[in-house]
Amino acid sequence: MKRLLVLLMVCLLCVQGFTQSTRKIRELEKQHAELQKQISASETLLQSTKKDVKSQLDNLALLSGQINERKKYIETIEQDVKIIQTEVSRLQVELKALQRELADKKKKYEQSVKYMYQNKSIQEKLMFIFSADNLSQMYRRLRYAREYADYQRLQGLQVERKQKQVSEKQQTLLASRKAKEEMLKQGEAERLKLEEQEKERKTLLTSLQKKQRSIQSEISKKRRSADRLNAQIDRLIEIEIENARKRAEEEARRKAEKKAGTVKEKAVATGESKKGAKSKTTPSKMGEYKVDSEDRRLSGVFTQNKGRLPIPITGPYVIVGHFGQYQVKGLRNVRLDNKGIDIKGKDGAQARTIFDGEVSAVFQYNGLSNVLVRHGSYISVYCNLSSVLVKKGSVLKARDIIGQVNTDKDGNTVLHFQLRKETEKLNPELWLHR
Repeated sequence: MKRLLVLLMVCLLCVQGFTQSTRKIRELEKQHAELQKQISASETLLQSTKKDVKSQLDNLALLSGQINERKKYIETIEQDVKIIQTEVSRLQVELKALQRELADKKKKYEQSVKYMYQNKSIQEKLMFIFSADNLSQMYRRLRYAREYADYQRLQGLQVERKQKQVSEKQQTLLASRKAKEEMLKQGEAERLKLEEQEKERKTLLTSLQKKQRSIQSEISKKRRSADRLNAQIDRLIEIEIENARKRAEEEARRKAEKKAGTVKEKAVATGESKKGAKSKTTPSKMGEYKVDSEDRRLSGVFTQNKGRLPIPITGPYVIVGHFGQYQVKGLRNVRLDNKGIDIKGKDGAQARTIFDGEVSAVFQYNGLSNVLVRHGSYISVYCNLSSVLVKKGSVLKARDIIGQVNTDKDGNTVLHFQLRKETEKLNPELWLHR
């Protein structure tokens, strides 16, 4: 019975191993399908056919974004190929061990079958049992005969199960090798596409390098516009921080009054003076509060979701402008300074909130709408909207639509997105799930 239980446990572990290997491959295949879908969707974002500097710079940004996406995808494929290769190596070791165990089980089973064949007649069994010297020995021989028959059946069962395990392991190994081959093919196809995009980018850079003065003029124009927009955002965020401070002070005052009332009741009951009770309950440092309890709770939950927040635009997208100061690769003295990120979408794309929050401001700039949403101490900013569906005070859930992203006369649909923690500017790419 114990041997049977051990056998069943071993079989269960093998089945679990088989299931885990299959699940791992399926998870990788699912991730690849999602990444491939995003890459394919981003390729539908067409470049402008115009040859002016602004259009060419926009095309360069789009192409650079697509190249970055494809490079990341190829890196993912390479990492997953390594994971599967490790899995293949592990499966090969386990398969060899199972095959050795199967050979051993078969050998033992053959020996037991041979022994039973040699002593197969009922008469031989009875003679073996009844030739015992005493009753105790006869009982032991009878028990031995039964146990050996059970042992033979168990050996047969073990051989059968071990063969099944070997077969399943071989299937898993073949599936893993096939998955690896598919990923290698996919990686090679992506590399060929990447080479084509690199050639296209090089051609575009060659054209732009001849227009250095026009490029500097266009960059300066964009920088001045961005500075004015950021000044408005900074001013509104300072107002929001002041409002948060007042809310925190009000909450502290209410708590202090409640506590003072409780102490006063106790003072009356014990005969203490009202003056003494007040002196013990007056709050001393209300200004030390930055956020109230609800803001604090929301901030904590927001922080826990770093790296998992949804992309703030619907449909296919490409990040065409990154956070911070950086040099445009391939162009001399072209340096950008971005307080957020720029996300190019398809015509008709909508901006959506990245987390639960409340609209703290809606303002206009250059004829377009911009929205600030507060998430406790954090504020997300959605700029370049042609229309909005929310107003100040609107309470939103994650992925709620905020408004329509503007499409300019050149066909560019770009959402400018920022993320702040009070006045601190954060890199949105570190917080979004991609």
